[in-house]
Amino acid sequence: MFDFDVKTPAYILEENKLRKNCELLASVGEKSGAKVLLALKGFAFSGALKIVGEYLQGCTCSGLWEAKFAKEYMDKEIHTYSPAFKDDEIKQISDLSHHIVFNSLYQFEKFKNLCSKNSLGLRCNLEFSLAPKELYNPCGRYSRLGILSKDLENVNLDGVKGLHFHALCEESANALEAVLKVFETKFGKWIKKMQWVNFGGGHHITKKGYDVEKIITLCKNFSDKYGVQVYLEPGEAVGWQSGVLLASVVDIVENEKKIAILDVSSEAHMPDTIIMPYTSEVLDARILTTRENEKISNLQKGEFAYLLTGNTCLAGDVMGEYAFKKELKRGDKVVFLDQIHYSIVKNTTFNGVILPNLMLINQKNKLQMVREFSYEDYARRN
Repeated sequence: MFDFDVKTPAYILEENKLRKNCELLASVGEKSGAKVLLALKGFAFSGALKIVGEYLQGCTCSGLWEAKFAKEYMDKEIHTYSPAFKDDEIKQISDLSHHIVFNSLYQFEKFKNLCSKNSLGLRCNLEFSLAPKELYNPCGRYSRLGILSKDLENVNLDGVKGLHFHALCEESANALEAVLKVFETKFGKWIKKMQWVNFGGGHHITKKGYDVEKIITLCKNFSDKYGVQVYLEPGEAVGWQSGVLLASVVDIVENEKKIAILDVSSEAHMPDTIIMPYTSEVLDARILTTRENEKISNLQKGEFAYLLTGNTCLAGDVMGEYAFKKELKRGDKVVFLDQIHYSIVKNTTFNGVILPNLMLINQKNKLQMVREFSYEDYARRN
């Protein structure tokens, strides 16, 4: 499938795999009555937004630019939340958005009249989360994200139509069930007065083994109990395992190990592999040692080991050590799997490295250029 003559680096999205994800998400929405939105913070591939729009209800956005992007590339429902809206942006956001979710009572009171035509909501801090790492825990101690239940006591919530929470990160339906119990316990008295409730993101619905029937039941039962419209806003689940980052071997050096220097960067092009951290799978290769030097496996007979590294000055720009079935040569292609979500939206031009082009393999197995980047893109952002 990757026999195309492609100039690297390039992110390559496979339309068939994207549609398969979206079909499952649409089925969850249809069976549960929930409306499923694309969280642009996790997947903002411009050339695929129309495809996603065939299945999902719209986009959830983190501010003005994402709201404008949602309008331009999908033009369906637009839900916008920000930890803090700015005075000089809120009017545009209101004009673009259907729902606006405020992070504090102060901002709600400040902007509620200006945004009176929107369906307004408040973000809740459950003080409970099953996020796997504190960096990704929106309900942790000292979190700035959302309003505590104690702070809603004796507050006039006229004009508030919905509540929003986000307490998951790559989690299961069982985790959502646990979160909902806490949400109902702490915010139940206000849920009954709402028109809608947004369950946020972090639902790993398209991952193999996810209990799809359970999330359908949870959403339906909650909606029936409180008489509200439920929203889900997955980002990663939309782009999950639907695309790759294609790289080339620029040089091979030796320093105790064979080290392949590629034309991609974990720092610039796969930032979550450093932030999370995790080690990306590579097509036709096995992980021997993670980027953090954790040993996973031993080299077997007939295999060739290479430390895959990035072409920047950062000493830690390392993807990990991998076993290949044949020797790597300069100019060979290396395919990093599942690199469409939380990569394009986070990539940088650190060290002046080239931004990977955005490409799409359509349903007819034709490779299309979606976005080609140049020096001017680097110069404009510096």
